[in-house]
Amino acid sequence: TGCRAGGGGDTPMMGHQSVARHPKWDSNLRPTGEQDPHHTDCYHDDELIVRRGQPFQIALELSRPFKHSTDKLHLELKTGKLPQVSKGTHVIIPLVDELENVCWQSQITEQSGNRVQLLVSSPPNALIGRYQLTVTTGCAKGEATSTHDPASDIYMLFNPWCEGDTVFMDNEDERMEYVLNDTGRIYYGTEKQIGVRTWNFGQFSEGILQACLFILEKSKVQPFGFGDSVNVVRVVSAMINSLDDRGVLEGNWSGDYEEGTSPTAWSGSVDILKKYYAEGGTPVKYGQCWVFSGVTTTVLRCLGIACRSVTNFQSAHDTDVSLTTDVYFDENMEPLDRLNTDSVWNFHVWNDCWMARPDLPPGMGGWQAVDSTPQETSQGTFCCGPASVNAIRTGQVYLKHDTPFVFAEVNSDKIYWQRNLDSTFSQIYIEKKAVGHCISTKAVGSDERMDITDLYKYPEDTEEERIAVETASRYGSRPETYSSPAAEDVQIEVVMEGEGPRMGADAQLKIVLRNQSRHPRRATLHSQVAVMYYTGVLKGTIKREKLPVELMPSEVKTIEWVLPYDQYQDQLVDQAALMLTLSGRVSETQQVLATQHNFRLRTPDLTITPVGEAVVGKEMAAKISFTNPLPRTLKSVLFRVEGLGLQNVDVGSHCSVTLTEHFVPTLPGPRKLVASLDCRQLTQVHGVADILYVWGSTNFSHYRQY
Repeated sequence: TGCRAGGGGDTPMMGHQSVARHPKWDSNLRPTGEQDPHHTDCYHDDELIVRRGQPFQIALELSRPFKHSTDKLHLELKTGKLPQVSKGTHVIIPLVDELENVCWQSQITEQSGNRVQLLVSSPPNALIGRYQLTVTTGCAKGEATSTHDPASDIYMLFNPWCEGDTVFMDNEDERMEYVLNDTGRIYYGTEKQIGVRTWNFGQFSEGILQACLFILEKSKVQPFGFGDSVNVVRVVSAMINSLDDRGVLEGNWSGDYEEGTSPTAWSGSVDILKKYYAEGGTPVKYGQCWVFSGVTTTVLRCLGIACRSVTNFQSAHDTDVSLTTDVYFDENMEPLDRLNTDSVWNFHVWNDCWMARPDLPPGMGGWQAVDSTPQETSQGTFCCGPASVNAIRTGQVYLKHDTPFVFAEVNSDKIYWQRNLDSTFSQIYIEKKAVGHCISTKAVGSDERMDITDLYKYPEDTEEERIAVETASRYGSRPETYSSPAAEDVQIEVVMEGEGPRMGADAQLKIVLRNQSRHPRRATLHSQVAVMYYTGVLKGTIKREKLPVELMPSEVKTIEWVLPYDQYQDQLVDQAALMLTLSGRVSETQQVLATQHNFRLRTPDLTITPVGEAVVGKEMAAKISFTNPLPRTLKSVLFRVEGLGLQNVDVGSHCSVTLTEHFVPTLPGPRKLVASLDCRQLTQVHGVADILYVWGSTNFSHYRQY
């Protein structure tokens, strides 16, 4: 518990008279360095800055000692111009005995004289922004509320350290790089001559947090939308450029920068953001793509979203959503300038930000592309993203936001067209490797360049890459660019038997292919299986393989797919979820085959067996049994029995253990006895038994085992 700064100050406690005084933060509650679990001690501001989904402390100085038996106390937080409880912009925080850590609550942790120290919890989806804090106290004689003082405002940020937050990132080195590192490197030039410049993001500099929140306020988006990381990123993308909404930076590619600062002269974001804030929202002159990207990195890191600047060399600009980069010639092979609106930039810089995407199918979380450079409008506004990088890679351009545009930037084909005598156009050449080269970002923990092209696209000329390109083009404005399949008569599905694979054993699934034609069919299936968090974010691929398939006319073929235990044993995360992705193409018809299947490795249950009579006031016991399904010893296994206690043991490979807990029922009626197991190698193991407690020593007891 704790935070960068605790809160203190004078608030009224009802007596015969009460006096409201302005709060002041208590520096004694301000942890520093490694003692700061909110990771906000690096902000050069005096305000209370905390991250959502994580308890923090404040201290209150009352006009008299607080009496638990008769007095009341609650906190109120307000954000935005018209705070409303129904919108989440007016929060009433009750005082409770025990915090639940999933909602707004407060608990007294220490009391000395007139001073009380509170531990305050917030939900992991709380609105981010600046909250005005007031304290309401009451007793039998009435209530009083403290006067708001801006010095007591609370600044709430996203929390990449909180598993319940959509922006959660589980790798500490990556959090240090993409959230806490205030300098970085941005790449430019050409793919053959890659240049690099150091950029000062400065997200913790004095006044930058206020400038970032000012940007959100100026967007005119209502603050009740600021709990959604997707929405916030989209707002930032729109507000970093000045088009539409007089955002932070005015773009200029003319070469004439007399009225402002040349884009090449900037070396960081701090001066830009401070100038924009100080001048009340007047766009700063001037920016180009790397400046837009650098400022976007600053703002998102400052707000608590992991972000990095990304450079794409040979970056296409698709102007008509064709998902191709088109070059037009007349009958004499002279370029048609009025039609040649698509272009390929030597380089273009945008951003990746990290988040779950509960609004998209599973597997689409993780890195999301967002571009603040004004190029094309999105839903009427100059912004772009967040677009799932996984969706871009696989050509699933029908998934929001702006996935077609980013796909075209990194993986469109360059198609040359010639005008015919009847004014129609014919394809004369397709250049398949023209765009999307050497996609670069700064490496984690060093100044080296990291190539992340493989995150955005499959290797050039592979069948997976061609499938992605052709899949994407069918959702563009010119779906006939690539020939349609001659037939679509092969079906593919993944079948899971029973309750599915079990933890500790090889995972087995069945791939079923059906040839509905009267002709033989051949294909090569590309399979890959990745570990997935329950939020839909993929941790990483753990197995890839190619499966050649031959189908006779009208044949139904079943392929046994196996993931050996030793390939996943050290890769799993909580929930033990996996995603199997299959793709391929039928040779004879060019039909694309694609499917995804999510599955979980089932964990064993704890068996709970009541022992003795379930009689109120009489001691009885419960046996908790567990069998280790893994071919390894489980170390420091913690058995947790609700209301009874904890036991810590080691459990050998495939061994069973039985623990006994003794307890005395205190109330008659049906009750549930719940137990769980926790250890590093095995999670999501639990059990429950229903027990009917009765009066009297001769009554019988019943239980139902799950």
